[in-house]
Formats: sequence, structure tokens, C-alpha cells
Amino acid sequence: MTDFTERIARLEAVEAIRQLKARYFHSCDSKNPAGMRACFVAGPVDIDYGALGRFTDRDALVQLFTQLGCHPHIVEMHHGANPDITIIDSDNARGTWSLHYQQIDTVKQTVTQFGACYDDAYRREDGVWKISATRCQVTSCAVLSIADGVPRVLHAGAG
Repeated sequence: MTDFTERIARLEAVEAIRQLKARYFHSCDSKNPAGMRACFVAGPVDIDYGALGRFTDRDALVQLFTQLGCHPHIVEMHHGANPDITIIDSDNARGTWSLHYQQIDTVKQTVTQFGACYDDAYRREDGVWKISATRCQVTSCAVLSIADGVPRVLHAGAG
């Protein structure tokens, strides 16, 4: 491969990974379990979501997502930012992302906001980039009660 061709291939890979992570966030926000599942490799994965659990296959994560998040009273917003993507070779890459997350639970009448950092591994599978490993570490968290029309802090801290 020429230097120019190699550089273009790396740029295309970085963009494909950015789009992959955007699809993941959008699938979470639109309560689309099939879309979320499609973002991960088919085989074994290493998914570490801290207090939510650790998973070795994508279906276990999707099951938890469906159980906890796929309800009309749970309104979520995932904003990924600051991607730092490194292409290792033509089929492997690593990346870190910042996350700003907000959830409104209209039944419990709470608002949860947190910041987190994703550390991801990506693998190209049949020509398509997928997440093969991910670790999400919460760095800050605030939970507010919005009952009675007056916000009240239930929790605020580093995680």
C-alpha cells in the first residue's frame, strides 16, 4: 500500500468507528435493542459497565438494556465526545470517549446525570467495524428528585 492509500484507509477506519459509536448511542436513546446488539462483534466480548455488570456476550448486555431501559417512562440521552481513536492495524483499533449521560425517570420522578469515560477495542468483522471490548467508568454522578416540582439532590459525587 502506498503511503497515501494507507493514510486514506486509516481516515476511513476512524470515521467508520465514529459512526459505529454514534449508532450505539443512538440505539440506546431510541430504545433499539437490535441496533445496539449490531454494534458488537458476534463472538465473545468483554463488556465492563461497572455497577451494571460485566458481560462476555452481547446478548446478555442487550437483555439488561431491554429490562432496564426500554420503557416509555425512561428517557435517556447519551452524548459521546472527545474521541481518541488509534488504528492498530487493518482490522483492530482502540478508542476512548467521554460520555455525558442524562436520564429522566417519569415514574420515580428522578433525573440522573453522569460523566463517564469509555475505553473501547474495535475489530473489523466481515469488513465492518464492531466493538469487541468496552469499559465504561463513571467519573461523576448527580441524582435529583423532581417530585413536587422542587429539585432535591439525592446523590452527588464522583461515581
